[in-house]
Amino acid sequence: MVEVTRLNGSKLWVNALHIELVEETPDTYITLYNGKKVIVREPASEVIRQVTAYLQTIGALAGTMKLHTTEEQS
Repeated sequence: MVEVTRLNGSKLWVNALHIELVEETPDTYITLYNGKKVIVREPASEVIRQVTAYLQTIGALAGTMKLHTTEEQS
């Protein structure tokens, strides 16, 4: 889960595995796989940093990197 702040100042925790898209236009929109969108105060780079840190914590990023490396060698 990543912690973000809605425009009204309330905290929200989003499941990082459900994030499909993060866009900054100039507000930051997080689009989930179910189509729901959340507008947050944090810049897109901060949301992406938090998602990457979460994926590293659960080992999902390392698994993806190993798979990617294996695919390149073939």
